[in-house]
Amino acid sequence: MPAKRSRRLVVLDQVARTFEPGHRYPEREVNDVLRTFWPDYAALRRYLVDEGFLDRADGVYWRAGGTVET
Repeated sequence: MPAKRSRRLVVLDQVARTFEPGHRYPEREVNDVLRTFWPDYAALRRYLVDEGFLDRADGVYWRAGGTVET
């Protein structure tokens, strides 16, 4: 994971694209997807939430930001 925030945002945007906008994901499913990108999936999940790419409530996650293809 890049230390520089601008580079990290590019990586996080690419990861966020794997989640369908409008779809709700249980935490376990999010973890399974993120594990394919980075061994420390919990840190990656935290980055995505902290930077506004994913949002969460009651153990359910959804895509809240990032680039959307039209």
